[in-house]
Amino acid sequence: MSLLFSPLAVGPLTLKNRIIIAPMCQYSAVNGVPQPWHAQHLGKLALSGASLVIVEATGVVPEARISWADTGLWNDEQEAGFATLIQQIRTYSDTPIGIQLAHAGRKASTNPPWIERGGPAGPDKAWQTFSASAEPFRDDWHTPEALDEAGMQRVVDGFVQATGRAQRAGFDAVELHAAHGYLLTQFLSPLSNHRTDDYGGSLENRMRFPLRVAAALRDAWPRTRVLGARLNGSDWTEGGISPDEAVAFSRALHDLGYDYLHLTSGGNVATAKIPGDQPGYQVPFAEAVKAGIPEANVIAVGMIYDAHQAEQIVASGQADAVAIARAVLDDPNWPHHAASALGQPEGLPDQYARATDSTWPGYGRVHAPA
Repeated sequence: MSLLFSPLAVGPLTLKNRIIIAPMCQYSAVNGVPQPWHAQHLGKLALSGASLVIVEATGVVPEARISWADTGLWNDEQEAGFATLIQQIRTYSDTPIGIQLAHAGRKASTNPPWIERGGPAGPDKAWQTFSASAEPFRDDWHTPEALDEAGMQRVVDGFVQATGRAQRAGFDAVELHAAHGYLLTQFLSPLSNHRTDDYGGSLENRMRFPLRVAAALRDAWPRTRVLGARLNGSDWTEGGISPDEAVAFSRALHDLGYDYLHLTSGGNVATAKIPGDQPGYQVPFAEAVKAGIPEANVIAVGMIYDAHQAEQIVASGQADAVAIARAVLDDPNWPHHAASALGQPEGLPDQYARATDSTWPGYGRVHAPA
């Protein structure tokens, strides 16, 4: 029996397997509202065979978006757009759908990556950005304002209100984005947080605002639905977030009642050297958190693209589940194909069941090893 295809209890939900679709920005929203592109993209993923699909980083207030083409969840039109999308998915799939709620901080106000390489938005589309300290991500990026107490409360309120909208829209899970150099990471990392007040300096102080947001979400999101967090295991730069600090932050989130911890890395330092071409390069961060908090549900992500590789990560106890991202953009049926590779039933919808390893002679030719 494949452990990758065994059930996993995550808070109030039992996932049918250990494969999760990571949130991936599509940069295709209009005024924060999901579009037909999102419907076909998420519809494919809901039929992929994964046990949980997480919708892309979604801004909780207008200035929280990474780019002007990102999804948002701060008004009724956006909420209605997501509600319609989920209602449509429910006509053909019972796959749980989550949403990642985010604030990009100093990395907000950008173009989509295929426009001027995703750099800062021009004057016609730009907005004021905010961060822990008034220091830009790069010298040629917008200079953020350091958040004061009123600004921090606006962020907290934005997360709470977006959580209520996510519940009404019908999402099964919420993931707090505290990774990839966005606002909460900017507070957590000593490389971007140079404050001298109660929110800067020691790890306890640097965690104070992220945990304030996390606690507000925990209070707002019903315990009958899943709540998780994505966080950095490393900045890949000397003096940045360390794996030990990631374990400490993870422990604090777990103690607040978070149902899973999703370990990733990087994005906070423009010059960081990240070995992103190495298979499973971020798995050690998940392994460290799992070792430090054995009772937590820990998700590994990052260059996981082979079924046997994913099986080994889970079977070895490095993580409880794996998140797949670019591999499922390449092959939206990646979980089904992983099941076949590991000798498990593919579980395709009835409409597609005549194209499995056991029902279609061409399967073995298409999926033969290179």
